[in-house]
Amino acid sequence: MATPLPPQQPATPPPPTPEELAAIREAERKQKTITTAIVAGVLAFLVLLAVAIYALMLPGTPTDRIRDVFIIVVALESLVIGVALIVLVVQLASLINLLQNEVRPILQATTETVNTLRGTAEFLGENVVEPVIKLNGYLAGLARMLELMGIKKK
Repeated sequence: MATPLPPQQPATPPPPTPEELAAIREAERKQKTITTAIVAGVLAFLVLLAVAIYALMLPGTPTDRIRDVFIIVVALESLVIGVALIVLVVQLASLINLLQNEVRPILQATTETVNTLRGTAEFLGENVVEPVIKLNGYLAGLARMLELMGIKKK
């Protein structure tokens, strides 16, 4: 009877090398720097927004000119968005073209290959496997008959 092996302890990873530790610290430092920059940018934007709102609330502020500037900015933005939508439609047309002219022939070739393999498997089953199975059955019957007649021993 074989003795059971003692349960193996999971392998603990080796401690990181000094170079790996330095790389980890550098990555953490970069992440903290990026986070700090994002928070500072958001705070600066909020402060500028508050100052702009306060300046617009003062009496005598030429809000009609500011309104006109914002209308121009929004018009330019809508032009940029229109161009982006046109690019999106062109890319979508390109994708549809790719699917129709590249993927469909690949799928058709794959279907042909599967059908060929199915036919090959049926052919091999009928012409190779069935005769071998029948031959094995006949040989097993012959061996059993010879055992019963006492010519062949078990």
